[in-house]
Amino acid sequence: MRTRDLGITIGQLPTGPLNAITDVAGVRVGHATLIDGDGALVVGRGPVRTGVTVVLPHEGDIGSEPVFAGAHTLNGNGELTGLEWVRESGMLTTPIGLTNTHSVGVVRDALVAASVRSAPPGRPRWSLPVVGETWDGFLNDIDGQHVTAEHAFAALLGASDGPVPEGSVGAGTGTKAFGFKAGIGTSSRRVPDDGGGYIVGVLVQANHGARSRLSIDGVPVGRELTDVLRPDLPDVADGGSIIVVVASDAPLLPHQCRRLAHRASLGIARGGGGGENSSGDMVIAFATGNRGLRPEEAEDVPPAREVTMLSDQHIDALFWAAIEATEEAVVNSLVAARTTTGRDGNTFHALPHDRLLEVMAGYGRGPGQGPTG
Repeated sequence: MRTRDLGITIGQLPTGPLNAITDVAGVRVGHATLIDGDGALVVGRGPVRTGVTVVLPHEGDIGSEPVFAGAHTLNGNGELTGLEWVRESGMLTTPIGLTNTHSVGVVRDALVAASVRSAPPGRPRWSLPVVGETWDGFLNDIDGQHVTAEHAFAALLGASDGPVPEGSVGAGTGTKAFGFKAGIGTSSRRVPDDGGGYIVGVLVQANHGARSRLSIDGVPVGRELTDVLRPDLPDVADGGSIIVVVASDAPLLPHQCRRLAHRASLGIARGGGGGENSSGDMVIAFATGNRGLRPEEAEDVPPAREVTMLSDQHIDALFWAAIEATEEAVVNSLVAARTTTGRDGNTFHALPHDRLLEVMAGYGRGPGQGPTG
């Protein structure tokens, strides 16, 4: 179930065919989901509610054919490895991995190993993988570090360019947002012809936000759903983090990718996220509109390269695409998620669809009533 399946439309721009990050040609997404055990927490044994999600920027070898990229940090209480080189070089040279806070290292190392396996014989690889995290310790035995390299390999092997599973899957298995169960969400926007006819796709790992601040299409849903069960956990349960991956097929240069990443943070804000002190809110944006780039260490790199750049006078539509797609991706993560009980019986309830529709209708939104834009 997705937001638009309920008749709720967010924003003004049209979506891509799948309304997913995989609408950007070549982008693939894979998940590995870990669910095991119930009851009291025993560190190292469970219960386990976690996983790995990977985003591959194109169908080729990203180590041999990087893409332009940029990044933005709304609040830095989190981790997205490899960003210093992305900022310095303006290029993304690895798949993007997502997992829980205490498994970043193993997923990073697994991506290095996968890169080494794909290298030409006799040529050492150089790899600084991009891996992000959010903390899923309310539901998961996060200190037990149950994610292994094999899970990351499985996510890579299973990556597909089709519809993207959302909610309580992969790196979103144990996450929550706005006091509800959340997880992985995705959305896309197709920029009209006057902006070049490009696609902007977004994928989020949502684990952020206070219930009272949840807003959907401008409606203060969180304030209206105070009767929905909340977990009996400390106030910090309303904090948390979000990682956003933005992709586009537009011919963007690195500084334009960075600008696109900035706008994704406005999509976070439109939904009620504020980049609080305890939150790690990080965005990476990449563009596939200049294929055929070569890594700087390659032997056949020419002394000069020709690239194409979208005129900044036509970039506003892409900005709005990133804003709208990020906002909707977060809501999709909530709508798709299932009520989940994890360690010590901690439970995060799914956002109830019937109650959501009642609230939206009360504000003139929902099926047949149109978005605010």
